[in-house]
Amino acid sequence: MEFNADRAKKDLIKGWANAAKSNQLPFGISVHASHAWSWYEDAQKTDKTGPLTGIPYDGNMTATDGKGKWWDGFDPQDLYAQHHPLSAAGRDNNKQWAWADGAYPPSNEYCDRFYKRIKMLMDNYQPDLMYFDDTVLPLWPVSNVGLQITADLYNNSIRKYGKLNAVVNGKILDEQQRKCMVWDIERGQSNEIEPLPWQTDTCIGNWHYDRRVYDENKYKSAKTVIQTLVDVVSKNGNLLLNVPIRGNGSIDEKERAIVEGVATWMQINREAIYGTRPWVKFGEGPASENAAPLATQGFNEGKGKPFSSADIRFTTKKGVLYAMVMGRPESQVLIKSLANKKDISAISLLGYEPKIDFKANKDGLTIAFPERLPEQPTYVFRITGAIS
Repeated sequence: MEFNADRAKKDLIKGWANAAKSNQLPFGISVHASHAWSWYEDAQKTDKTGPLTGIPYDGNMTATDGKGKWWDGFDPQDLYAQHHPLSAAGRDNNKQWAWADGAYPPSNEYCDRFYKRIKMLMDNYQPDLMYFDDTVLPLWPVSNVGLQITADLYNNSIRKYGKLNAVVNGKILDEQQRKCMVWDIERGQSNEIEPLPWQTDTCIGNWHYDRRVYDENKYKSAKTVIQTLVDVVSKNGNLLLNVPIRGNGSIDEKERAIVEGVATWMQINREAIYGTRPWVKFGEGPASENAAPLATQGFNEGKGKPFSSADIRFTTKKGVLYAMVMGRPESQVLIKSLANKKDISAISLLGYEPKIDFKANKDGLTIAFPERLPEQPTYVFRITGAIS
């Protein structure tokens, strides 16, 4: 393979930043690098079996080891940062997450270098959002550099906009920490309305492009993405969706179809999503009654009962209640949460012009479902009247 020096020097972050800002979109950066200190410790080890048993890997090499080799002039420690003792025996770097779980303490030099790298990202590209793949903040609680980075981002945002317009995501936050950061739940969601805004982050496939997901048709469908969005928003959350790109920077046609499917639904139903707030309850139905519990970091998506037309999610905006039905009803929709709501003045189905018939009694609000409607992942009813 021919090495292209010009391509190797391409500023990928700048490209994404310019694309976002030229389309009036907030720009976010995802940072995962703080874990290199402990997660790369395998580079200090050796094969346990086979012909290379006992021969050290390259985790302890230095720049002097590269003399006369293809990497002459580069320092492996810039990549591995492994001139330190191994973390506590028995620590599983693939499962243990927080720095308090037995990691050998990072050096001041390592923490300072991490801070300077992230500060450079913020100074050069002016992100509106920083996603940290860490418990609370990078290197917390063994170092305050994550706190310094957050303070810098917030202060820069206030100087730029005259108000705080920046977001910092962190995982496994306690009640106090959620007041100053946005709690992120990875590949999962809360099972209740959260008092403060939060976020689900998930992917239509694997986090990085994986041809096997394409070949085996294992992407999430547009329907699954939309139903996840509706469920999350009903609980005061936001959805951060990853669409993995190929090495050439493009997405494949199956991914494009998913994104276009979500966009088509949003064009009809966006008023039930944008600028809304949770109602007095997030919803009703068998899926919520059988929801999978939320683990510490997340990972409860797809483990509960699938959504059906009996599952309904609610949002509200400017005196309007949106009831989102998570499947195609046969002839009518029964919303038990709206029993005896006699003051409802009108109901419409977004994307459908004719009048919708309804009645409320002690069993709930019954809404007639129109025949021969095109299939949709979720049907949204706009309800006006006394709904509080």
